[in-house]
Amino acid sequence: MFSAETLQKFDREVAKYPAEQKQSASMACLAHAQEEKGWLPPEAIEAVANYLGMPPMAAYEVASFYNMYDLKPVGKYKITVCTNLPCALSGGNHAGEYVQKKLGIGYGETTADGKFTLKEGECMGACGDAPVFIVNNRSMCSHMHPEQIDKLLEECK
Repeated sequence: MFSAETLQKFDREVAKYPAEQKQSASMACLAHAQEEKGWLPPEAIEAVANYLGMPPMAAYEVASFYNMYDLKPVGKYKITVCTNLPCALSGGNHAGEYVQKKLGIGYGETTADGKFTLKEGECMGACGDAPVFIVNNRSMCSHMHPEQIDKLLEECK
């Protein structure tokens, strides 16, 4: 199911915990699985659970709780917009509306060309930099006003 490289990453994560607490590596292993597959299909979640010796439902609970995990295919660029109250009060709602209009999609949707997926996210811990976006769970973008949004979308070409 997973490449040797991904399995080595799993091994490194598991080694951080006592042997009887392998399941503590579930978040990291799910992230590595998603990195390889592009999203987390049910069989990947089950394979991670089996690797960690935990019930598949327990791994699914982790994957479905956190918005960094994708339970369906996403675009090449997944843009998560913080819509929590501090961001919303600092222009997050306007930024979200702007990027939705610009891409022609709503939250939870992917552009027809498969390039962009737009998601709504909770607090990203950067309230002073609001409005905040995260691209592909890795790159935080601050002060996302129309000019910065246009620049980000252009850079994603």
